[in-house]
Amino acid sequence: MCGIVGYIGKRDVAPLLLEGLQRLEYRGYDSAGLVVTSPKTAGLKMVKAKGRVRDLEAKVPARFKGTTGIAHTRWATHGAPSDLNAHPHMSAGSTVAVVHNGIIDNADDLRRKLEADGVEFLSETDTEVLTHLIARSEAETLEEKVRAALRLVEGTYGIAVMHADFNDRIVVARNGSPVVLGIGEKEMFVASDVAALVTHTRQIVTLDDGEMATLKADDFRTYTTEGTRTTAEPTTVEWEAESYDMGGHDTYMHKEIHEQADAVDRVLRGRIDDRFSTVHLGGLNLDAREARQIRRVKILGCGTSYHAGMIGAQMIEELARIPADAEPASEFRYRNAVVDPDTLYVAVSQSGETYDVLAAVQELKRKGARVLGVVNVVGSAIAREADGGIYVHAGPEVCVVSTKCFTNTTVAFALLALHLGRTRDLSVRDGKRIIEGLRKLPAQITEILQQEDEIKKLAESYAQARSMLFIGRVRGYPVAREASLKLKEVSYIHAEAYPASELKHGPLALIEPALPTVAIVPDDDLLEKNRAALEEIKARSGKILAVAHRHQEKADETIVVPKNEDELDPILMGIPLQLLAYHTALTLGRDIDKPRNLAKSVTVE
Repeated sequence: MCGIVGYIGKRDVAPLLLEGLQRLEYRGYDSAGLVVTSPKTAGLKMVKAKGRVRDLEAKVPARFKGTTGIAHTRWATHGAPSDLNAHPHMSAGSTVAVVHNGIIDNADDLRRKLEADGVEFLSETDTEVLTHLIARSEAETLEEKVRAALRLVEGTYGIAVMHADFNDRIVVARNGSPVVLGIGEKEMFVASDVAALVTHTRQIVTLDDGEMATLKADDFRTYTTEGTRTTAEPTTVEWEAESYDMGGHDTYMHKEIHEQADAVDRVLRGRIDDRFSTVHLGGLNLDAREARQIRRVKILGCGTSYHAGMIGAQMIEELARIPADAEPASEFRYRNAVVDPDTLYVAVSQSGETYDVLAAVQELKRKGARVLGVVNVVGSAIAREADGGIYVHAGPEVCVVSTKCFTNTTVAFALLALHLGRTRDLSVRDGKRIIEGLRKLPAQITEILQQEDEIKKLAESYAQARSMLFIGRVRGYPVAREASLKLKEVSYIHAEAYPASELKHGPLALIEPALPTVAIVPDDDLLEKNRAALEEIKARSGKILAVAHRHQEKADETIVVPKNEDELDPILMGIPLQLLAYHTALTLGRDIDKPRNLAKSVTVE
């Protein structure tokens, strides 16, 4: 959610900030703004605009020079989208400018106290409170002013601060919302995501919670919010700037769907151990003796990551014979769950920064639990907090709607399930069978994507539906959940997912010709049970689209996908439904890469 970009150096800063904001548009936002200054400039100059970055760019004057600046894309929490509520926020007299990701929980109390002292607020935001606190601090340095203000604040933040009297620096701080420094040649960058930095530098430093930094053109230093110096060693970003380009596709979603064969090849590369029919997952930091002591696996994620965890839990139960389940992290962290020392907890997040998941990890760690992370972003908060984990190596995913990260996460869970299974009772024969199935996945994904023209025609025929029902049984149910979510997110068509076995317990009342049903029908031991569900729908004049391994007579249309091992089939069966959601949204003229009201990385509660 939201995006921060900052720069200090010798270059003209406004074009750099606008370029950085454009690279962060995928995170979801409703307004944007920037503020600039330079050692030769008196004061701070600011421009803000409701709408897209292009609307902000149109408002920036031709002569808007500076060599230091911060910029922001806002996703509304406190106050509706407007020019006044857009960031940056400035204090009276335009001495302090702040951009902020996160939520200040005690903003209302602080606002009332400031208003009682005569402060006039221009916006409805929580961020403006922080701006005034910094401006009113009597501390001598900008660092001390920011530190004093943060001591009064409760909540989450990733901030960047400029001050007219200290125009040789930018001060940044993090608590629960990402802040990444970019190290250049006599220039420094800051952003909430490396996507805004990779055009200019691949050397980065990621701040930890409770950490601050001061950026000057030729130097940076990091320290805690109490003022203790910390040691920060730059690391090299894995991906080039070109990884964030569309590569000839019309949308990032289309590009990322079509990258899945290569992405799956990456998550498998170097991890398969043919000699022992298992996999190498050194990052788990979990030896065989510890793995055998696990009595339960609990997987925590949100949205698409939660659905990937549902698939993962089933694979772990089937292959490792360990009881496993998945739960939304946003619910788990609030329900005072019993934390069992024999349970392995797995936190799933594409960004590695999802606040609900991170908060659950921190609570689990506080209670002594062992936590693994399954994330895509190297060095992210969850990756650093966890005891070990698996990087899914999907590459940058720019579209708000996740596709390739979902697929790679399910493959990562297959690797984890195989690893745990082979340390326990899974036979060499079954290990080889799963490895052969994993190796088939990239080619089978390519085979599915070659059906795009046919799926596009199906999407055009379903685009006028007001609602759709998705059903699946056991392995197929998480696929139905994720497919339903995809359609909702990108096309705005209402959709629900139910276990196929639950039809007669209520959802059959919805069946009519105007409500299409998408049925997940794998060719496994439940095939006849699933066919019976199709019979129930057909008997009530329901229209059916089946996703199956062979043509289904009771369905009006069938998308046929290649057969893999039963345990791995869910990885493939969701891919044609990604294309269905994409082409449905395209038919309806939706903003596919930036669906309304959504953000890519949800770093607030």
